[in-house]
Amino acid sequence: MGITMNSDTPPEPHTLSVERANCLLENISKIIKIINQKGGKFNKRLDDILAIILDYMGVEQGSIMVLEGHNLIVATASRREIIGEKQAMDSDSIAALAARTAAPVFIPDISIDPRFNNKRPHNQHYKRNALLSLPIFQDEQLLGVINITDKAEDKDLLQEDITYLLDFSTMIISTLVQQRLHQELRRQKDNLRHKNRALKRQESLRDELYKMLIHDLKAPLAEVVANLDIMSYSISQENREFLAAAQISCDRAVRMANNLVAINKMEDGKLIPCPEEVHPRALLEEALSALRGLARIKDVELVLAADPELPMAYVDRILILRVLQNLLTNALGYTTPSTIITAGCNYLAVSEELEFFVQDQGPGLSEDKQEKIFEKYSRLSEKQDALVGTGLGLYFCRLAIEVHKGKIAVNSRPGEGCRFYFLLRL
Repeated sequence: MGITMNSDTPPEPHTLSVERANCLLENISKIIKIINQKGGKFNKRLDDILAIILDYMGVEQGSIMVLEGHNLIVATASRREIIGEKQAMDSDSIAALAARTAAPVFIPDISIDPRFNNKRPHNQHYKRNALLSLPIFQDEQLLGVINITDKAEDKDLLQEDITYLLDFSTMIISTLVQQRLHQELRRQKDNLRHKNRALKRQESLRDELYKMLIHDLKAPLAEVVANLDIMSYSISQENREFLAAAQISCDRAVRMANNLVAINKMEDGKLIPCPEEVHPRALLEEALSALRGLARIKDVELVLAADPELPMAYVDRILILRVLQNLLTNALGYTTPSTIITAGCNYLAVSEELEFFVQDQGPGLSEDKQEKIFEKYSRLSEKQDALVGTGLGLYFCRLAIEVHKGKIAVNSRPGEGCRFYFLLRL
């Protein structure tokens, strides 16, 4: 903390008498106690500090102004009626001049000073002719201005009073800085409350949207599935491929709706897994069978790689099945025709974990994308494909595996395909 002074007539050094030095220390002690008060209001503290300063300097009138935006505002004053008044930083007031020049302004005789006369008749409120305005700085940042006038008895202000006033500047700075910090903290709390309210509104709207969307999708999807199933008994062989494609797309839409429901519940901590004992190979076979029609259309071969002697897994069968289906659908969305997708499982004896994996021969992923693909609404590329989706599939996978206390990740290099895997403890 410090005071920047550019006065044309700097104050001469002075030597305090023992009596005045003791008085100064006593008043500084009083100001420190005021500053350290808990729960005291800012303006009341400034009132008390101003009273101590005026008494020490032997003056009758004074004020402390604080900088708010581009205005100096009277925070406290011996003349109570001027509290709250504003002076623009670019005005011709004495306080604004001191603030702009970053130096004390000492006027020995306001009756003959044109700057003061142009502002208001000096004899309305002042008994003496001298006026002193001192800017208050903290780390070269302007905080406010102190103004004093009307020396007691028959004396008037002198140039050396600048030095006496400087003795108190640090004390006042401390109080003003505390107020700034308090205002900033209050502003941040208000912003945080506003953001929290906005977030809660968004969450509420999201929940309502999910519920409405899922409710509106279920009935028409169920009807489409039923009608497609009926058509499968009478459709001609040459049109069967189109029926299969329609059934696959409908199945995907159902899976997306189910993902929305599960994601909503898992994010809110409301989805509790229902574990059962299942064989890893049986899970993989079921996941692959649901996607063989789509793989045939895409001209992609699906391969199962799982030892029949694998240990049983204790998991939520529906959730893990949907994770495998999402990983397979994702692989089919990015792979090219005449390639192979392998779905398998390994037993890791050292960690006693099952490692499920889906390996494709697609374009692969750069390292920076590997860190983001499990985030909500993240997509592997800008490719427009019916299977690419909205970026919720892998996010669902992550949440579902985390619910099982497991880990999901990907190993890949550009041009070498992707190997998505997740680990589940036995």
